[in-house]
Amino acid sequence: MKDPRIIYLFLLLFFMACNSGTNQKKEEETLLDKNIPKVVTSDIEEGIKANIAKKVEEGGGYFNMTSDGKDLRLQLVRVHTEYLSNLGPQRHFACVDLADISGDVYDVDFFLEGDPGSMKVTETTLHKLNGKPFYTWKQRKDKTWYRMPIQNASSDLLGVIEGEDSFEFHYEVTIPKMKESAQLWIPIPQSDRFQTVVLTSLTAPAEHRMLEEKTNGNAILYMELTPEHSGMKVVLVYDVERQEKKPYEENSSPSKYLDASLLMPVGDRFQSLADSIIGNKHSEGTLMQARALYDYVIDNMRYIKAGKYGTGDAVYACDALTGNCTEFHSLFISLARSKGIPSRFAVGASIPSERDEGGIDGYHCWAEFYAEGKWWPVDISEANKYTALATYYFGRHPANRIEFSRGRDLQIEPGPKSGPINFLAYPVMEEGGTPVFPKTFFSFRRKPEPDTSKNLATLP
Repeated sequence: MKDPRIIYLFLLLFFMACNSGTNQKKEEETLLDKNIPKVVTSDIEEGIKANIAKKVEEGGGYFNMTSDGKDLRLQLVRVHTEYLSNLGPQRHFACVDLADISGDVYDVDFFLEGDPGSMKVTETTLHKLNGKPFYTWKQRKDKTWYRMPIQNASSDLLGVIEGEDSFEFHYEVTIPKMKESAQLWIPIPQSDRFQTVVLTSLTAPAEHRMLEEKTNGNAILYMELTPEHSGMKVVLVYDVERQEKKPYEENSSPSKYLDASLLMPVGDRFQSLADSIIGNKHSEGTLMQARALYDYVIDNMRYIKAGKYGTGDAVYACDALTGNCTEFHSLFISLARSKGIPSRFAVGASIPSERDEGGIDGYHCWAEFYAEGKWWPVDISEANKYTALATYYFGRHPANRIEFSRGRDLQIEPGPKSGPINFLAYPVMEEGGTPVFPKTFFSFRRKPEPDTSKNLATLP
């Protein structure tokens, strides 16, 4: 569904254009008499940027606003050039994204008056918070427009569960028929500030041990198998409590996340492409530059499972402009690192929001970048699928997911003969030193919400 602002602005301009020829001629004559200059969208963009820059200078480095009694300290992320409009003589409209120091992203509508080079903001309103609208536009019978508040906007945003989620997660591997001895490596999800993971059950046909991948802090289950284990299963069951992930601080240095990996090069063509994408934003803040790269990947890549998809090869993604989540985020990371923006990769599974149990269609991956002293979560492939959520996924990962592992080119001992593990979502298995691919199945059961009816009944 198209944004209501587009419809509002289109209809407003349409009704203006439908005035009688006499009125239009009079207006043109008035414009000529007053020598009012013609305004193009680039003029409005410069006008709103100048107004914001002035407020930032006056506000000690932030664009300050108040919402529901909360003082917001905002920084410019993006000017929505697709919404810039000239509403009439010396009247203009602009919409921008501004990020609060908390990590919340506000979509703010501005009305301006004036000529190119001397525009002033006359009205400012908060339209959306993390992609959720506070109001929409409605038309009166007299053809004028007004804002209608949206009460209790749904948090069920195309698969997004905000706040927290809790569920039981099953990771099941069926060992294929073997003729030789084999080795198996399976990721073990770790608890952190956003997820608490408890391994409640482990069924395995052979002895096993845990390996530590030190660079990224991953844990990996390792098992040595023989042909007699053919057809048997490894089943891991987890109890998971997950929090919605927002921008957050971390004590360790982000500098190591500027280095290239085997399939995510840095520099050369990625440097040139990133420079062209960012363009005149090179003097702007890191958030604006990261948003420009994020929007480029959304606008130019197509989610297609064909070709070399699923390898996370940034060169392939850059050439084909197709792939799944691994290609989307690998291209973003190569571009961001080439511009000096630390970025990193993680993989896990998305938990369906529309049902409470059943199978899960494979793994999912995502990324984070470092700016303004925080790590900002992004999910570009999901934003590409559901463009209405592009603002939400710039700084958010929903609660309904589980993270298996972090990083690329994972090195462990003992490790596969094929070398570092590209990324670890599905198991890695080698039979006689040759890669094989066991059948893997994910499923879940969401925990029911606590029943408070009995407690409520006993209240005085």
